[in-house]
Amino acid sequence: MMLKQVMDLFELLDSPNASGRIAQDYLCTLGANSDQIEINQLTSEKGKTDFIKVVIPGSEGKLLGGSAPTLGIIGRLGGIGARPDITSFVSDGDGALAALSAAAKIIKMANNGDNLKGDVIVTTHICPDAPTREHYPVPFMDSPITFEDTWAYEIDPRMDAIISIDTTKGNRIMNYRGIAISPTVCQGYILKVSDSVVNVVERTTGERANVFPLSVQDITPYGNDLYHINSILQPAVASDAPVIGVALSTAVPVAGCATGASHEVDIEQAARFSIEVARDFGQGICTFVDMKEFELMQSLYGSQKHFQTRGNANG
Repeated sequence: MMLKQVMDLFELLDSPNASGRIAQDYLCTLGANSDQIEINQLTSEKGKTDFIKVVIPGSEGKLLGGSAPTLGIIGRLGGIGARPDITSFVSDGDGALAALSAAAKIIKMANNGDNLKGDVIVTTHICPDAPTREHYPVPFMDSPITFEDTWAYEIDPRMDAIISIDTTKGNRIMNYRGIAISPTVCQGYILKVSDSVVNVVERTTGERANVFPLSVQDITPYGNDLYHINSILQPAVASDAPVIGVALSTAVPVAGCATGASHEVDIEQAARFSIEVARDFGQGICTFVDMKEFELMQSLYGSQKHFQTRGNANG
């Protein structure tokens, strides 16, 4: 159970003074070393945000000379707040809260001697005063920095596979509350849903897995004038590693800039699911891609990496 980590971090992040440094200090109280945590502040004319990267070595991970694969856990968002127009923590911040809660629990586990086999790299950013933008059916949160900047700090080349956690409530496709996973996206291909990841969903939720649909538009870069359900699969644009989206969903459309809309039990579920994927992935039990089939698809249909680009702007 991880409600303590979720609630502790919520109290720290639900503040106009929330920052990467505050999150770092909290993680260090759980046993993290400061050299495990990297903070980079990015600024633009729209504001600033603190990108935070937490690197947690596994007992048989590559950081210690082992061969266990590395999982990336990314908290996707525009911002955790939309001040000064909207006060308090907003729904869009749930991805960051889930990812940092997962980092907190893995650090505490390691400090207690329960190391995962593989390394885990957690990234997200903390912006308590992000802008908003119009979107149908409800407004989206915007971000003070570009997606190119985001990709540079969210993605780590050491990630062998990626979980991207994102609030995905501003749509009419998911009409249930809780978490849902996407099919695996890899190098421009939307692949089949991973059976082993479904197994993790079912054991952590105690329910049948919810899987949300993807279109090709959803896995292309933002800024190409195509519709996107949201930015949950944007990490797949910037990495050749397989990516699975983990959506925090609701039964009705809820704006990303809505306050009072964060459900601690759902956030805990997303974080706990991510840790269990990390556990199984490091042990070789969980896989995101059937590599034999993926290689056959590429030999039959060629590279689809052009979907990771902005395409032919000249039509």
